[in-house]
Amino acid sequence: MNVNKNLVYLLPIRCVIFILIFVIGAVITKQKVEDVSNWWSIAASIVNIVVILILYFFTKKKKSSFWELINYQKGRTKTKQIVAMSVLIMVFGMTGMYVAGYFCYGIIPYAAPMMVAPIPVWLAVMNVVILPITTAFAEDGLYLGCGVNQIKSKILAIIIPAFFFALQHSFIPTLFDLRYIIYRFISFLPLTLILCWYYYKKRNPLPIMIGHAIIDVATALQILATSAVPGFYETMCGM
Repeated sequence: MNVNKNLVYLLPIRCVIFILIFVIGAVITKQKVEDVSNWWSIAASIVNIVVILILYFFTKKKKSSFWELINYQKGRTKTKQIVAMSVLIMVFGMTGMYVAGYFCYGIIPYAAPMMVAPIPVWLAVMNVVILPITTAFAEDGLYLGCGVNQIKSKILAIIIPAFFFALQHSFIPTLFDLRYIIYRFISFLPLTLILCWYYYKKRNPLPIMIGHAIIDVATALQILATSAVPGFYETMCGM
């Protein structure tokens, strides 16, 4: 695995793109930034595709490949590893959001309502497939491949990518509300630290990518449900 320190500078890119896409989207539609927040899942898929293309062209330029970037090796992953990682991501993902929700809002369970807000049904259907797949490749490719794999110091190789891995969620969607930004960051930091630590030790991205995709399928299905079933979103917000 070739170490390329320049790749580390790509770690903040998703934070920047998300802020830009929501601000520009609000300006184009002549709405407030928070009024376009329900489109976050579509914005995420678009940003994912952009990041994947950036990683593809960068690795191609270096005469490498995306698979080499993330150190993927065929045949080394066992089913039990995938199951264990999927359960871990679900448990720490949900626990992180509950603890952060209580810390920031004094409510358990707390869930930001815009995260499952309805969108056009046909887009919600498409995104059940597009969002999980592109997120796994874009986020794990960026933070594991360009982060963990490129930093020599063990501590920094875990902390720096995990920090930006969690921070990007503070802008998905982008709301200029400090409490919300802190809530989203705290929600994901424990999980991203665990994922980066696991990857540093094992250098095997597949269990993380599959577990990551599964939790995003669950989120996309929730959005599909609120989009397709009238009144379901209001019911969820009232829970």
